[in-house]
Amino acid sequence: MAEAAHHRPPERWVGIGWRQPHERELMERLPPLASLEVHSENFFGDGGPALAALCAARAHYPVSLHGVGLGLGSAAGLDPWHLDRLAALVERIEPVRVSDHACFARVATPAGPVVHAADLLPIAFTEASLDILATHVAQVQDRLQRPLLVENIASWMAWADADMDEPDFFNALTRRTGCGLLLDLNNLMVNAMTRGESDALAACRGWVDRIDATTVGEIHLAGHDASGELVIDDHGAPVPPAVWTLFQHAAGRLGPRPTVIEWDTRLPALDTLLAEAQRAEMLWR
Repeated sequence: MAEAAHHRPPERWVGIGWRQPHERELMERLPPLASLEVHSENFFGDGGPALAALCAARAHYPVSLHGVGLGLGSAAGLDPWHLDRLAALVERIEPVRVSDHACFARVATPAGPVVHAADLLPIAFTEASLDILATHVAQVQDRLQRPLLVENIASWMAWADADMDEPDFFNALTRRTGCGLLLDLNNLMVNAMTRGESDALAACRGWVDRIDATTVGEIHLAGHDASGELVIDDHGAPVPPAVWTLFQHAAGRLGPRPTVIEWDTRLPALDTLLAEAQRAEMLWR
């Protein structure tokens, strides 16, 4: 009986990004969620109220650690201090998943010091970039002793020297390192709109269809701001209709996968965020 229970699929698939304004209410109500996702770097201290709140939440929910600062595609290398703090947090929290982004952030300056851009800067989809990214993903996985999920980012530009398409790039990365893909569907839509695709939804469906389905370890859903000249991945609005439609397509191809609703700016009431999670849960069911 214990063995059969161990292999049961989870009762729920969808979690939310957990942000400080919702901390107290969520812990008082304990709504049914598959997981809570937090930004790893917010909990790098050895103590304090933030870490205490995360440890308290971990008693009730699986926690996913989503990093924004490793800069896995940086030619300047990884920051040893950053990796040390992440490893300590992983050991303390025992997260259900650990992830970061396919981007660069650390740059060596002519004067010598490495500076951090504090942003998710786009990498070129080239063999050289793949070598750098794969080396650093392997370094993180060796240190953490677990697979890493790597997220496709929203980008306002493309590099002229790219010699492979983005899905091929991620398929090569997962084959080479054994890492997984954190598939951000909102980022796909933002990029297609930024490129001026005549049919952004069709372009995104094609992207999803080309990826190795076995490597997708988590899906992100979020909103964006398309009110100006640029489409901004600001995570400050409900999931838009086109992204829900793309989610249905991805669900049909991939089958149920852990899913997180991201909402980071212009935070709504907790009930609004939970309603987004419930909609995604119903689509999985």
